[in-house]
Amino acid sequence: MAMLKALVVDDASFVRDLVKRTIRQRFPVIETTDAQNGRRAQSLMSRANFDLVLCDWEMPEMSGLELLQWMRQQPQFEKVPFIMITSRGDKDHVVEAVKEGVSEYLGKPFSPEGLSRKIIKVMGRTLSDAMAHSGKSLSGPADAFRESVDLLTRKPGSEPEPATPAVRPAAPGGGQSSGAGVKAARPAMNLASVRFSDSTLKSVVKDINLTEVRVIAKRDQVFPGILDQAVVDIEIADGQMARLNGYVHQLQAVDKRQDTDFVSVTIRFVDEDPKKLEDLSRFVARFRAGAR
Repeated sequence: MAMLKALVVDDASFVRDLVKRTIRQRFPVIETTDAQNGRRAQSLMSRANFDLVLCDWEMPEMSGLELLQWMRQQPQFEKVPFIMITSRGDKDHVVEAVKEGVSEYLGKPFSPEGLSRKIIKVMGRTLSDAMAHSGKSLSGPADAFRESVDLLTRKPGSEPEPATPAVRPAAPGGGQSSGAGVKAARPAMNLASVRFSDSTLKSVVKDINLTEVRVIAKRDQVFPGILDQAVVDIEIADGQMARLNGYVHQLQAVDKRQDTDFVSVTIRFVDEDPKKLEDLSRFVARFRAGAR
C-alpha cells in the first residue's frame, strides 16, 4: 500500500510514463500523480499534499523553474524535495535552479538507476522508513542502492555527456569520412548529437520533420535499443541549441549487408512545448532549403 505521494510533471506523456514506471517498480510505497505542465501541477498541489515533485524545466503555460519558485513560497511545500529532470544541463541553468531551491538535478535522457539514486538521496529516511513499514526493503530485488553504487563505480566515460553541443565538421584536411549515405559537404546545422542514458551518438541528419528525425551514424559507436529515451541536440542558429526529447523508433543498416559501416537511427519526438516546436520548425525549414 502506498504511503507517500509523488507528483510527476512533464509535457511529454512518454517521459511521465517512464518516471512513473520506475517509481512503481522500485518504490511501491510511493503513489504517483502526473501533470502535463506547471500550471496543472499547481492546481493539483492546491488540493493535495505531495512528498516529492519530479519536474521538467521547459513546459508550456508554466515552466519547471516557475513551479519551483512558487513552491518555495508556500509554507506547505517550501521543504518538499524537488528533482528537476531536464535536457538543459549547462552550468548556468544548474546554478539558477540551485539558487531557487532545487533539491537535485537529473539530466535527460536518464536511466532508471540514475532516477532511483536521486529519489533515494532527496527522500532519505522518509523513504527507507516507509519501505520498512510496508515490509519492503531498498536492498530487495530492485536494489536501487546497489545499482547506485554500480553507477558510481563505472569506468570513466560510461556516463552520458551533459548538454553535448552539436557536432561540427572536421577542419579542412581533417580526414572526416563521408561514408555510405553521408554527405561530407553538409553544412554544420545538419549535424547533430543524439544523447542516450549511457552514450552519445555523433551523427548526420538525413531527414527531419515535426514528428521525427532520421540520422546516420558510424557503426563503431555505442548504439541504443528500441524505445530508449533520447535527446537530440541540433544547432538552429549560430550558437543557439535546440534540445529535443524523444525515443528510438527504428534502427536500420544503411547498406544491405551485415558489415555495413553506417546505421540509420530514427528518433520520434515527444515534446509538446510550443517553443521547442517553433525551434524545430525553423530547423526543418532550413534543412529543406539546404537539401535542394
